[in-house]
Amino acid sequence: MDNILEKLADLFSSWSDNINFKSPYIDYSSLFQIDPWLIILAAIAIAAFLVITIVWGIRAHRRKVSAGREELIGRIAEVKTTLNPKGTVLIEGELWAAISEDGQFEPGDEVAITKVDRLTVWVTKSN
Repeated sequence: MDNILEKLADLFSSWSDNINFKSPYIDYSSLFQIDPWLIILAAIAIAAFLVITIVWGIRAHRRKVSAGREELIGRIAEVKTTLNPKGTVLIEGELWAAISEDGQFEPGDEVAITKVDRLTVWVTKSN
């Protein structure tokens, strides 16, 4: 039995002597070098993008509302059907239900919008 163990030990030692073990450490630092100017250029580009985006966002928030009921109040509309007191008016190419606050208006008259409630506008005689 000792003889078999000695033969196995000799076999493994001769086998391990023939194997070329390489160091597991690989130097990756030379593969991943980045030029400092590229880093600076990328930082400047990102900073410029952020500045432009923030400036456009601030301008968008400062603009006057251009849609919705707030925009309609004070606008001039053309009467399409007789307002006595209910009828329809044309506002920027759209027909709206309207209620007159100042009596009767005939088709073709111009009226000013004073109030908006859902899909109905209240109108008075335009100046």
